[in-house]
Amino acid sequence: MKRARRAAPGPLPVLGLLLLGALPGLWTVLLRREAATLPEPRLPAGEPPGRWGWGRSPATRGESGGGGQKTFRTLLAVPAATKDLEERDGEERLAVTDSQSPADTASPVERGIFWSRELEEQVPPGFVAEEAAAWLSAARAARVASLERGGCGRSSNRLARLSDGSRACVRYGINPEQIQGEALSYHLAGVLGMQERLPPMALALVEARGRQWEPVREELRGSHWAEGAVVSLTRWVDNLTAVVAPAPWGAEAGAGRRLQPLSAGELVGLPPSQLVELVQWSDLILFDYLTANFDRLVSNLFSLQWDPRVMRRATSNLLRAPDGGLVFMDNEAGLVHGYRLVAMWDPYNEPLLRSVCVFREGTARRVAELHRRRSAAAELRRRYRAREPLWARLGFLSERQAELLQARVDFVHRHIAHCRAQ
Repeated sequence: MKRARRAAPGPLPVLGLLLLGALPGLWTVLLRREAATLPEPRLPAGEPPGRWGWGRSPATRGESGGGGQKTFRTLLAVPAATKDLEERDGEERLAVTDSQSPADTASPVERGIFWSRELEEQVPPGFVAEEAAAWLSAARAARVASLERGGCGRSSNRLARLSDGSRACVRYGINPEQIQGEALSYHLAGVLGMQERLPPMALALVEARGRQWEPVREELRGSHWAEGAVVSLTRWVDNLTAVVAPAPWGAEAGAGRRLQPLSAGELVGLPPSQLVELVQWSDLILFDYLTANFDRLVSNLFSLQWDPRVMRRATSNLLRAPDGGLVFMDNEAGLVHGYRLVAMWDPYNEPLLRSVCVFREGTARRVAELHRRRSAAAELRRRYRAREPLWARLGFLSERQAELLQARVDFVHRHIAHCRAQ
């Protein structure tokens, strides 16, 4: 039996098969022509090729082949050449930024917590050491030519005109510890390197028949001063004006808010004159904490409970000289009297200290040295005995007071370290 023969394909089906086979090639040609007419993708201006992963495979970009998210470890595993390129690019950007921002080079704060040297150089000099020493020497040798009431605080105080033509406030304490506190506070300021902010002060012995007081013997009888009492002579300074607490303390405390630390970030945009004043305020608050002085800004804070506007008024025992320098006046409440009442006033003094996180570097260095050597009382005693001839008339701190001074120095040192660590 003969098998049936399969019919050969006609010409039309063969032609159709040929066309189908040519279609993929034709499609590829068309795609290439279209691609040739499209612009190539541009990198961001100024970026080197491959900076943001353009034209790089997932493996080169640090991604997995499956397109998963980058991990922190993968981001760190950048090839060394790419790291160098990025670091150089970052340095160039930083250089451009610095050249365009001169304010950064004049930052008021260095190393996070210290006032800059440039800013400290703008602080008025205050009572220069040489001039203060000359006045003290002259005041101790001069005779008191006259005594006047008014201008020096309490009614028991007097304004004295000395035989050399200068004037001084004569302070007579209600009890001897006030004059002792005044004298010790003055010399502690010397230990801390901020004595130029306090007017020169010397002790004097009231002796109606003595050479120094003989010209005012009659006035002494009317003053009710005890014979043999120790008083302080503080240099009189003309043209002093009142000082209102600046915004970091006055505004927040006056609004009943918790005091926030004055740190570098709070200083942006402040005018130079305000920055110069804040440098002095940082020393003042630290000084008042160490001496437990409650008769300055602390007394204003205490009065807030019945006078919500008190922070807008003058700060007690703080005045401003014509050149902008602050004068820390009347420090009788410091150390002796203040230490006796420390439990009452530290709820105000301590938050004030914590509200400062920028310091004069010299002040911080001296605090660190007193902390390291545990020598606060010893340094104060040495200076007091060397510079005040009448120191023995009032004596020095008790052992308990000396320990408290060291403890407060240690607390300030820890606070500065805390500010540095933030």
